[in-house]
Amino acid sequence: MNKPNTDSQLKTVGWDEINWQKVDRYVFKLQKRIYAASRRGDIKIVRKLQKTLMRSWSNKVLAVRRVTQDNRGKKTAGVDGIKSLSPAARMKLVGQLKLTGKSRPTRRVWIPKSGKDEKRPLGIPTMQDRALQGIVKAALEPEWEAHFESNSYGFRPGRSCHDAIRQIKLAIQTKTKYVLDADIAKCFDCIDHSTLLQKLGQTGKVRKQIKS
Repeated sequence: MNKPNTDSQLKTVGWDEINWQKVDRYVFKLQKRIYAASRRGDIKIVRKLQKTLMRSWSNKVLAVRRVTQDNRGKKTAGVDGIKSLSPAARMKLVGQLKLTGKSRPTRRVWIPKSGKDEKRPLGIPTMQDRALQGIVKAALEPEWEAHFESNSYGFRPGRSCHDAIRQIKLAIQTKTKYVLDADIAKCFDCIDHSTLLQKLGQTGKVRKQIKS
């Protein structure tokens, strides 16, 4: 597969001048190469391509667009109070995105649980930290999509609950099945972060950024 063209020349344009089709194509080509390298077990190439993608200007502007324009939380501020960025502010944010291994504290809000008197905590990162999360996610996702369980549908790109429903229908329409509904109490509160970090296999600033 040919190497994608460099996107360094795109740094001089304004937000309203960005060729989003070209940006999407560049990022997607790199993600395809990460996926292919992961499928064949070439971790050295995977890490090299991931670093290229995380430094990519195209990946950065896509991450900023998602958190400031596309996502439902675009008008929700973190501890810094910043929200609803103007085009000029978005471009400024793109220039500030760099993996440092650090992040700012999250703003904690409490969300009522449906049908219960309890509330669950929700941490809201700053716009900058959300964009950094998007940059890293874009690089990690194709590596792990190459190995994930084929019948897993939660938080997977290009999959939805409708796909899960269809698969369940195909599995049970010929014979009787049992349905197990399980809920692990405080699963994400108690999950072992060290084990997750070790499983990712990342080192250096990337590991520090994920841990942060």
